[in-house]
Amino acid sequence: MASLRDLGLSEYEARAYRALLRTGPTTAKDLSRASEVPMGRIYDVLNSLEGHDLVRSQAASRPKKYVGVEPDAALDRLLEEKRRELDARAEQYATVVEELSSELDATDPVDGEFWTAAVGAEDATDLLLERIAAAERRMVVVAGAPATGFDLGTVGERVTAELEAALDRGVEVRVLLSPETVDALPRSVGRRYSAELVDNEGFSVRTTPGVDGTFNVFDGLEVCIEVPHPLSGEEPFAMIDVKDAEFAASVSEEFEPRWTEAEALSFG
Repeated sequence: MASLRDLGLSEYEARAYRALLRTGPTTAKDLSRASEVPMGRIYDVLNSLEGHDLVRSQAASRPKKYVGVEPDAALDRLLEEKRRELDARAEQYATVVEELSSELDATDPVDGEFWTAAVGAEDATDLLLERIAAAERRMVVVAGAPATGFDLGTVGERVTAELEAALDRGVEVRVLLSPETVDALPRSVGRRYSAELVDNEGFSVRTTPGVDGTFNVFDGLEVCIEVPHPLSGEEPFAMIDVKDAEFAASVSEEFEPRWTEAEALSFG
């Protein structure tokens, strides 16, 4: 059940405010009885409620009387306070992240080789997005059969956003698509390509037949290979990420002739 404590009030403050709504204008002594807040605490509680702009006082009366602000206004004020607190906390976290990003340097394993895998469509997509975000210099994206999962119509907004961010960082992005993948792409991809990517000098896309698999090469050191589901062609089964310079070089050697022979693609 929702509580005023969820919006930042203490138990005593919540009791006192609820009691004020029931009693109307009243003195601290009477409010202490009605709310069961100890008399020794009631003035501190009322001062705190006034600080939240939840209570108005009538200083001219003797003894001093208090009245609660209407519930709608009170809740709006508490909500706004929470929003300000969250905004301030988010800024603090952003500052911490910025400071740590300059202190923490990711290092490759001692032997320079490492591999990991993500199973399931969602985790596979998350791994792909993570590796795109980590690219520093160049990236190769190869999408063969459209059913293997590199479908910008499905995960397109997230993938395209990461590609755009990579281009903004100065990463060179080359995309090689099979004709089947091109035919399967929705119109929204063409519109996004025309609006956001086509004029970027670091981005190029080509098409060529005979491309069966889906994989990505990052900075000539890392390869992400998409594994189709063995029982369903509608979604990827897993994403395997291999950090091995020798393996990445062999994949790139196979890619370059295909890229040279491929035709530039334009979305009309």
